[in-house]
Amino acid sequence: PRFLLVFDFDETIVDENSDDSVARGRALPEPLRQSPREGSYNEHMRRVLAFLGEQGLRAADFRAVYESIPLSPGMAELFQFLSKHHELFEVILVSDANTFGVEAKLRAAGARSLFRKIFSNPAGFDRRGFLTLGPYHSHKCLQCPANMCKRKILTEYLAERAQEEVEFQRVFYVGDGANDFCPSGTLTAADVAFPRKGYSMHRMIREVQEKQPGAFQAAVVPWESAAEVARYLQELLRG
Repeated sequence: PRFLLVFDFDETIVDENSDDSVARGRALPEPLRQSPREGSYNEHMRRVLAFLGEQGLRAADFRAVYESIPLSPGMAELFQFLSKHHELFEVILVSDANTFGVEAKLRAAGARSLFRKIFSNPAGFDRRGFLTLGPYHSHKCLQCPANMCKRKILTEYLAERAQEEVEFQRVFYVGDGANDFCPSGTLTAADVAFPRKGYSMHRMIREVQEKQPGAFQAAVVPWESAAEVARYLQELLRG
């Protein structure tokens, strides 16, 4: 593969936050309706999932919810493009959601085989049949939630691939959130950040570009439809 393409999941591949999708229409108790303090979101979701388990939700119910979350506009088109050029692109996913939900949705969308690796919070079903969630790792980054720094994941992945003698000409990063801004800061001038237009990642990149011109090195291509990402990559291959 000549290129590495990194995807976020929530509000990037799918058009909503999958944690919200799971809780939608469920009468959560007051403490679980409050948005958690900074950095403890993973723990908050563990409590939400335990509550839903107590309400009788099981694997099939969760799978049905994740499978029904709509893809973002143009995402199916981008997936088609990538499967057509799979020999050129290595594709990975880095998400602060959970492995069960991400895998369920990608399979339903017929896109699981596009991804060489999925990095997300570990999730599985315990003896009671409750969906349990863990933190992905620990790290020292002050910008990111305690359970996941995507910059650390991306940096380690590139180092590991380099040891396997796989060097990419360019890295592309498709995301939307504040936790996608952190890894996109490691991109070089050869690389491209694709922030979803008007979302946190896009705003944070613009702030850096205004305050410290040149500090953010990668080219920036905002998107409303993922078809724009596909078109950009198509042009690149022609060039």
